[in-house]
Amino acid sequence: MSAATRHGLALALSFLAGVSLTAVHAVWAEKETPPENKLPLDELRTFTGVLDAIKEDYVEPVKDKELLENAIRGMLSNLDPHSAYLDAEAFQDLQIGTSGEFGGLGIEVGQEDGFIKVITPIDDTPAQRAGIKAGDLIIRLDDTSVKGMPLADAIQRMRGKPNTPITLTIVREGARKPIKIKLVREVIQVKSVKSRLLDPGFGYLRITQFQAKTAQDLQQALQELEQQNKGPLKGVILDLRNNPGGVLNGAVDVADDFLEDGAIVQTKGRGDGSDQTFKATPGDLLKGAPMVVLVNGGSASASEIVAGALQDHRRALIVGERTFGKGSVQTILPLGNGTAVKLTTARYYTPNGRSIQAEGIVPDINLKSFKVAADSSTETDFIKESDLTGHLRNDKSDGKPAGDSPDAKTGGADGDLAQNDYQLYEALNLLKGMVLLQSRKSG
Repeated sequence: MSAATRHGLALALSFLAGVSLTAVHAVWAEKETPPENKLPLDELRTFTGVLDAIKEDYVEPVKDKELLENAIRGMLSNLDPHSAYLDAEAFQDLQIGTSGEFGGLGIEVGQEDGFIKVITPIDDTPAQRAGIKAGDLIIRLDDTSVKGMPLADAIQRMRGKPNTPITLTIVREGARKPIKIKLVREVIQVKSVKSRLLDPGFGYLRITQFQAKTAQDLQQALQELEQQNKGPLKGVILDLRNNPGGVLNGAVDVADDFLEDGAIVQTKGRGDGSDQTFKATPGDLLKGAPMVVLVNGGSASASEIVAGALQDHRRALIVGERTFGKGSVQTILPLGNGTAVKLTTARYYTPNGRSIQAEGIVPDINLKSFKVAADSSTETDFIKESDLTGHLRNDKSDGKPAGDSPDAKTGGADGDLAQNDYQLYEALNLLKGMVLLQSRKSG
């Protein structure tokens, strides 16, 4: 064994196993086959043999640091699509991203079959405005193929200085050939919560992703809606479509805003502290007013926690399409030198014990996204009783016919809601029906 091999073996053993060299030598001296929880010496010999071969015979010199970092990346990337090694720059980007501001394109991505898969574009970003869709497969970044590229490297290439261009080549289901889309990077400032009144008494809340302050922002948005409405809301639509997730505690706090008690989510893993149950505290911001939650295939992770909790507690009606199905929890483990490991440490379960991993949340009402157009040929001006000559008067009215409801044709202040967002239009109709049913029961 060469000196480089001996040095590499000692380095690998101490680095990968996290034990002292004295302990390594003690284990090495044992003649018996080590138990499963001891160091895999045969595999480590193979590792150091490969390390030695690269250092001595590869066509160009490679630094030890680069070799070991690549080994760590490979070790983590083969566990699951979400575990990863974060170098100093990637770790910093992650911290910035969870705070709500970062530079780039505004795409939440994962990895599939060696390519980069779009989980969802983030609202009001270059990616969303350019028409990037959930499910798109990115196969090239400018002229570079992403086949086999580590996810962290692909993300790093997509991020960059504002006002710099990048061309994505994507494969989209239903498209005959790859599509090239040119984007210009921006400083991405993600506003976690958006809100508006759809109709008098009916509020709309959209969460684009879960951040540390999302629940606080949600409470403020609800207060503003009640001020606009000049009173409590009759019902609320919570829109989690294309929400890629985010901070676990942010999702727990949002679900807690609408629940009085009981479990919100359970996490189960192998490590200390992995088994936890997060419970709701008293206080429903809507005081029991009906809710509809909109979801789709781009609703992932923390979004599924909220939807699953509200569904299991029968607090809200879940409407839309089956969600993404990311039911695992990632823990960031800083390594002390500015780098970190993002490691899958637990699975999460809904209050009723359902695992969402690779299954997703199935809506109570399945509703596909459609693009509808107005058909002017159906607008017939029917003759009514009140149009007939000599019709009998209604002795209980003032003689003026009742007009259509303000949203009958326009969908409220947003114009034709059915044309702009069919799922939201139907969700609003469902919500109105729930409010009507509740009022009749209480009356």
